[in-house]
Amino acid sequence: MAAAGATALSNRAGIGGAMSLFRQSLSFLRSFSTATASPASGSAALKKPKRRRKKNFFEVAQFLPNWGIGYHMAKTHWTGVSYQITKINLYKDGRHGKAWGVAHKDGVPAAAPKKISGVHKRCWRYIPNLISSANTPSSSTAAEDNAIQGEAQTA
Repeated sequence: MAAAGATALSNRAGIGGAMSLFRQSLSFLRSFSTATASPASGSAALKKPKRRRKKNFFEVAQFLPNWGIGYHMAKTHWTGVSYQITKINLYKDGRHGKAWGVAHKDGVPAAAPKKISGVHKRCWRYIPNLISSANTPSSSTAAEDNAIQGEAQTA
């Protein structure tokens, strides 16, 4: 029995020696992997900043008064074409939905409003130069002219 116990101890010592050799080799390999990872973290600081994510139609319209109704918007790659927004059907999350508008080509409006396609694509921008007819001062002066003419007729 004593001989069996001695052989069991010697086997265990042999296994323990093999395990310590295995652990030493793993720590040796880890030292190489951590040495190569540290310069990579230094180069991460030199990376370019992330590109700004472009906005879909509703992400642009949310910052305009009344969700952009009456304002002009266009896709970034369009030249001379825009939509004057007439109606927006917004889903609950505020970033998706449907939109309708009057197409303008070179400043000339099309006949009737139509559904705008591609509103969920990330390429929309606000066109500040084109002022909607509802926001122009000429509409307020026309109302004033009508009021003046009404006063003139009563007098």
